Amino acid sequence: MSQSIIQWFRFGSPQALYPFAGRMIPWFWAAAAAFGIAGLWISFFVAPTDAQQGEGYRIIFVHVPASWMSMFLYLIMAFWAGLGLALNTRVSGMMAQAIAPTGALMAALSLWTGALWGKPMWGAWWVWDARLTSELILFFLYLGFMALQAAIDDPRRADKAGAILALVGVVNIPIIYFSVKWWNTLHQGSTINMNKAPSMAQTMLWGMLLMALCFWMYSIAVALTRVRAIILERERHTEWVKHALE
Repeated sequence: MSQSIIQWFRFGSPQALYPFAGRMIPWFWAAAAAFGIAGLWISFFVAPTDAQQGEGYRIIFVHVPASWMSMFLYLIMAFWAGLGLALNTRVSGMMAQAIAPTGALMAALSLWTGALWGKPMWGAWWVWDARLTSELILFFLYLGFMALQAAIDDPRRADKAGAILALVGVVNIPIIYFSVKWWNTLHQGSTINMNKAPSMAQTMLWGMLLMALCFWMYSIAVALTRVRAIILERERHTEWVKHALE
């Protein structure tokens, strides 16, 4: 095993992860700010007006990245939770717990901006469309994960119970993604497809991708900030935490 891989395994210890996260957080905040400023500028001032939807389409520059992140963060959360369940590692459960609130925020933002977009386009704030309904279920899965962990006093037992729920909920992710293909829905299909060229102007695509990077950097910064707080709470009786807080 190479030395670099061994170095990464060191961060499986809360004592090693805590200072490392502290060093990385400012960089991710800076990247989030840079991508966000560039993305918002292109999205709202450079990208052309849509021929069919007018200026109202610009909500997609927030809606689509938030939707992507809500699904991706759930997969990352489930990965960490499953890793903790399989290997009984402490940091894995902490990381899953740290990611959940940001994932719930992204799901809520996706639903809220979707409603703002749906009202002028569909004439209704909400319809029981397959994609909307499965995204709502995703939001409730995040809330359920957080509520289940909060309801159990023992952190290790809470991590295991949350991991089972998170892993079961993974089945909802492909349902969200493929819902527009599997069922006849009001929600439009994917604008960006790996198998063909994007059906949007280059400036629109750049605005969306930059906003997605902004949300990704933000999610990492917040998760690392939160995991440091969780480490301090769970490890508060250890000597190294007492020295770190001195």
